[in-house]
Amino acid sequence: MSFLTKIFGSRNQRLLKQYQKSVRDINALEPQMEALSDADLQAKTTEFKQRLAGGATLDDLLVEAFAVCREAAKRVLKMRHFDVQLVGGMVLHYGKIAEMGTGEGKTLMATLPVYLNALSGKGVHVVTVNDYL
Repeated sequence: MSFLTKIFGSRNQRLLKQYQKSVRDINALEPQMEALSDADLQAKTTEFKQRLAGGATLDDLLVEAFAVCREAAKRVLKMRHFDVQLVGGMVLHYGKIAEMGTGEGKTLMATLPVYLNALSGKGVHVVTVNDYL
């Protein structure tokens, strides 16, 4: 391990620290999202699209969009994204590969970057090798 790595951490450690800050921010929005009506939660998508049209980036919207997606999953699927799934969603959004074991919620995790990137209106492709997914 180099001297600089000992002081500043590895690149992965620095990225994980950044992702964990976003996870804290997403978690902090949870009570606000829970308080929204279904209509208000749906309206967030239109709001995000308008903000993108106004110059915001997907990265600017990530925390709020992930919080909205998590709340929608809780209401519709009765499933809540765990923090590790939030991190996995960020990893995929940033074009990296996330390795998760069987049963760790890869399918649920994928909804996060799919929702975020669909906001741009450019389409999102999801590929799976399992027929049941």
